[in-house]
Amino acid sequence: MLKIRLKRGGKKNQPFFRIVIADAKEKRDGKTVEIIGFYDPKPDPPVIKINQKRLDYWLKHGAQPTPTVRELIKKQV
Repeated sequence: MLKIRLKRGGKKNQPFFRIVIADAKEKRDGKTVEIIGFYDPKPDPPVIKINQKRLDYWLKHGAQPTPTVRELIKKQV
């Protein structure tokens, strides 16, 4: 099963997240199928960029977003 979830990057106390498609069994920062966007929580307001075409494609093919990513998708649209 594929999940749409966050993959953490950045330095200590300076988080940066990529929105990725990954197998549900992989670790949080493990192998990914595709990067479809990013989320930067530091600026005010936070920056959210998601490739809508790729998001729609993966949702049609059965990928399930995590609750956090679901909220980010709602905030972006």
